[in-house]
Amino acid sequence: MRLSIERKPVKVYPDPKRVIARFFFTEDSRAKELIKRVMLLSEEEVFSIVSPILQEYSKRHRNITKILNRHCDKLKPLFVEEKINFDKLKSYRKLLIGSYFTHEYSIESAAFFNPSIVEDPDQTELEEGEKRLIISFRAVGEGHISSIVFRRALVDKHSNITVMPSGNYIDEAEIIRNATYTKKLFFDKAIESKIDAHILEEVKEKLEDKFDYQNLRRIIMDSKNLQDDNMKKLEFDKVLWLSDSYHDISFSKDTDISDRVIFPISEFERKGIEDARFVRFIKEDGTAIYYATYTAYDGALIMPKLLRTTDFYDFTISPLYGAGAQNKNLALFPRKINGKYAMMSRIDGWNNYIMYSDRINVWENPVLLQQPQYPWEYIQIGNCGSPIETEYGWLVITHGVGPMRRYCLGASLLNLEDPSIEIGRLDEPLLIPNKDEREGYVPNVLYSCGSIIHNEKLIIPYGLSDYCSSFATVDIIALLNKLKSKSSAV
Repeated sequence: MRLSIERKPVKVYPDPKRVIARFFFTEDSRAKELIKRVMLLSEEEVFSIVSPILQEYSKRHRNITKILNRHCDKLKPLFVEEKINFDKLKSYRKLLIGSYFTHEYSIESAAFFNPSIVEDPDQTELEEGEKRLIISFRAVGEGHISSIVFRRALVDKHSNITVMPSGNYIDEAEIIRNATYTKKLFFDKAIESKIDAHILEEVKEKLEDKFDYQNLRRIIMDSKNLQDDNMKKLEFDKVLWLSDSYHDISFSKDTDISDRVIFPISEFERKGIEDARFVRFIKEDGTAIYYATYTAYDGALIMPKLLRTTDFYDFTISPLYGAGAQNKNLALFPRKINGKYAMMSRIDGWNNYIMYSDRINVWENPVLLQQPQYPWEYIQIGNCGSPIETEYGWLVITHGVGPMRRYCLGASLLNLEDPSIEIGRLDEPLLIPNKDEREGYVPNVLYSCGSIIHNEKLIIPYGLSDYCSSFATVDIIALLNKLKSKSSAV
């Protein structure tokens, strides 16, 4: 008998009006020609063009003048090459130049799915039985580029869910490149990224065992300037792009959580950052930190990455390393187990693996944990977010892919002290796409990147055929009892 699962009426839809102002750049020669044309305009002409732009777009963006000035500043090297004194430009001319190199990008115009859910760091001023939640989503816009967006929600004592309205302005974070790199880890990842081995060896020889972004950039630029071969120049660029995979980002403190978007930054994620799996991780001293694993994609290569934050304003981002940090579906356990970090993965694309590590960013020796077992998951099994600790074991919500590429959600229970032991697995899906959920951007797909337990209910946010997201709840005691009775098949 299938468990009783309640689909909530709450739907979270993409909003195509949610736009960010992105820096837009064409080739150097075209950019220089555009700059020259603007420089020929009189001050009166400049003001007459830029003034209406400021009036119109100030209603669509927070501090549009700051954005345009920042985009103009990015062009400073071109002004130097053209022997134009950048520092003497009048403010309105800088704003106009910045506007020619800016375009709006609708981050949610195509799809909105794969939610992950965690407890909000702020649980103040709530009534008994309520909990404040942060939900992340994969938002897809023009060109199928994915970013991470957020909503805040409130769940009451009856497991009724209210998602707060999103804000009117979207804020991109300030990027801070202050990382110190470890040579071995950096070049191991560079080899995985298929950068030319001869180029890597040349750069590697010029670096100390620890180095920073500015030192790396100086070496890369000096080496590039000695090259005539454009293909070799590109390989040097790739080393610098890889360094962009390590950075901090910081959002303004006056932004609502729904105003913050984590957009692809490095070239190695230019086609999107996918399926963030957030988890509230409890450290050994009892304090909490939030981690998220996600997939960076450049159109050809997949790079698993780790994001960490304590407040959802300031984030640190870095790649994950090792034989276990391959493919998609990495999900971190919410605490150490027997003194080690633990992670689920799907390195071969078909099966679930488990691995342990002393270092949160290095993962080796993945061990097979789960294989497809039932017809509805024969093609592939994977996790739907981090395991959830219960008194009976680690609860893992899984996804299975069956005939006609139909995605269903299932559930498994792993041993608390040794999660490589599967205690039980549902032999039928927990959640199947119904007739109202199967049509969309990607038909017949239900998918989640994280669930949470509240007031004896398991709350599962899930994407509906990638066009929007909703929620389902199931009695946690009934689910655990069923899993305990379903001893895993050999």
